[in-house]
Amino acid sequence: MTHNHYTNQNLPQHTHSYWTEALHLPNYPRLNKDIQVDVVIVGGGITGITSAYLLVNEGLKVAILEADTLLNGTTGHTSAKITAQHDLIYDELIQHTGQSIARLYYEANVDALKFIEKLVTTLHIDCDFVNQDAYIYATTEEYARKLEKEALAYEKLGIEGELVDEIPIDIAIHNALVMRKQAQFHPLKYLSHLVQLITEKGGYIFENTTAVNIHTGEQPIVFTRDGAQITANYVLSCSHFPFYEGAGLYSTRMHADSSYVIAAKTNKEYPGGMYISADQPKRSLRSATINGEEMVLISGESHKVGQGGDILSHYKALEDFGQHVFGLETIPHRWSAQDLITVDKIPYIGEITPSQKNILIATGYRKWGMTNGTVAALLFRDAVLRRQNIYREVYTPSRFHMNPSLKNFLVENANVVGHLIKGKLEHPNKLLSDLSHNEGGVVTINGHRKGAYRDTEGKLYVVDTTCTHIGCEVEWNNGDCTWDCPCHGSRFSYTGEVIEGPAEKPLQQYDYTMLDNLLSEDSGY
Repeated sequence: MTHNHYTNQNLPQHTHSYWTEALHLPNYPRLNKDIQVDVVIVGGGITGITSAYLLVNEGLKVAILEADTLLNGTTGHTSAKITAQHDLIYDELIQHTGQSIARLYYEANVDALKFIEKLVTTLHIDCDFVNQDAYIYATTEEYARKLEKEALAYEKLGIEGELVDEIPIDIAIHNALVMRKQAQFHPLKYLSHLVQLITEKGGYIFENTTAVNIHTGEQPIVFTRDGAQITANYVLSCSHFPFYEGAGLYSTRMHADSSYVIAAKTNKEYPGGMYISADQPKRSLRSATINGEEMVLISGESHKVGQGGDILSHYKALEDFGQHVFGLETIPHRWSAQDLITVDKIPYIGEITPSQKNILIATGYRKWGMTNGTVAALLFRDAVLRRQNIYREVYTPSRFHMNPSLKNFLVENANVVGHLIKGKLEHPNKLLSDLSHNEGGVVTINGHRKGAYRDTEGKLYVVDTTCTHIGCEVEWNNGDCTWDCPCHGSRFSYTGEVIEGPAEKPLQQYDYTMLDNLLSEDSGY
């Protein structure tokens, strides 16, 4: 094993996704007037952009509304594997939804991979697309047996894959399951090419435009926070969490997971392939070329949003793993990702409710958004054009499998209630004067619970810790300097602005500068 003097102290101070930092897209205007189109798409990630590309090619008038800037959300923070090997899933799908649904889920994701590969080839998109074999590996006997069951599921479903005894990485394993000819790419290079084609064909893109509600009907109207309205024949909700739930109650049927990524230059040469551990703690590996140098993306450490404790420890755990396996020279980038997971682990894609056929959603990709997001775009195209699609029933949001959906539904909502009550009963001991520079946390001010962050210059930001979605108490994320809600996964900046839904309104902000100055004088700093 090669070692050097690299330490945890060399982790980057701030979280920046390599994908978003390496590519600069044009800026698009805010929607400031009422307009009418054929299809309005809410969300500028892989689902929204691919949907817009497909629909403008059909001659439709399309508009994308993005609350922030294009590709700055979940798509911009992915590990960008394009694969139908979605961890351990196929044996479970056979048990809970049947062999037919499990096979269709596999076929849908293979079709998505082929669709992306075909676009890259025919449009000559320079996006670092390369075919790779994908591996799930087991480091314990318990998970080796689970991989054997997953391999049997592959056989039943006609999936090309095989069990192997070793992988070309210095990790002691019991066995591994390989799926050949999968792929990886630079997602933003791929999607930025589609964005250019969308605008060339007359598609509208509006950034910093937050959709907040829908007036339903034959021609639904999307209302934006700033007052502008957009009327369309179809509304496609492609935001990470549906900005509009209707009667679907999607916040009760999903939970949000956080995971973490570091991009590292290693001492050992990376052998190729994409890898993910079957065991916990989860470890995922792939290569990426950054500034002309090959680096390794090491990701994992997933947990429910707002329930991860010391977030910096998760980044450090990934670093320790990388140091042990590869030896690390530098870590130029680190970032976190957030993913929604449905109660049966299949995304919700389709009509928001059976009675609202012109409002469609796509959510709950369970960390596999490159293929599932593309599946969603293809399903949306066919729904708008009123074409049949064999995958419609697999993903329909109105499904509800009794096992495991009912059990998981009850468990998830018990978790929400538990955190709602727990947060209201907690009485923080930390005070404003206890915060150092670049430190945040829940504090007590005049007997009340507040959230406070002191930046590197000493400036103080104070917010109400009550999430604006259903009233759970947010927790401080010291790895990303955000406030995260443990109930439904809403995230807020340290200033209180919404980063991730389902919350739509920011946390209430307070100015305690005068009080902080008095405390600083009294405490002597």
